[in-house]
Amino acid sequence: METTLASLAALAGAMALLAATPSVSVLAVTARAASGGFAHGAATSLGIVAGDVVWLLVALFGLELLDRALGDSAYLVRWAGAAYVIWIGVALLRAGAPGPAERSGAGSLAGSALAGLTITLADQKAVLFYLGFLPAFVSLDSIGAGEIALLVLVIAVAVGAVKLVYAALAARAGAALGARAGLWLGRLAGGVLILVGVALLVRA
Repeated sequence: METTLASLAALAGAMALLAATPSVSVLAVTARAASGGFAHGAATSLGIVAGDVVWLLVALFGLELLDRALGDSAYLVRWAGAAYVIWIGVALLRAGAPGPAERSGAGSLAGSALAGLTITLADQKAVLFYLGFLPAFVSLDSIGAGEIALLVLVIAVAVGAVKLVYAALAARAGAALGARAGLWLGRLAGGVLILVGVALLVRA
């Protein structure tokens, strides 16, 4: 199957639709945006997109390299990632209501991005999804470097744009609720992230 603009557009639409479906990653983006502002939701989205790109490349270049690199320590990587997500959730539960400076601060943007990356990489079924999903749009047997670059771009834009919309909506809701409601919203976000981390541990 030849990669065409039509097939890439169809792939972008399908990925955007899937990215909009309620999921662990959507919960993470909205939780971080509601408690820390749009910048944190955007950083989480960036981490999620980076994780999707990693799994796409793993699907394209083969699973054997990943198994050889991680070996028996693969489960430790998943556990560490889940523990980190839980740690962020606990920190949100213990924190007070964020003020304007904290909501716009960049102190933990890297942490938000890492949380998004961790959530995506912890889902090893994603690589099986790409292996089964991509052949409907492109031929994996005869794909070239240029087509791989286009796939990365299409998936990054489609997934990233949808997550950013979620981040913007959640951040606006968090800002409109005020300080006291923001305190409880932050605690709710912390609880959500803890549940996400526990789910990742169970699936590991």
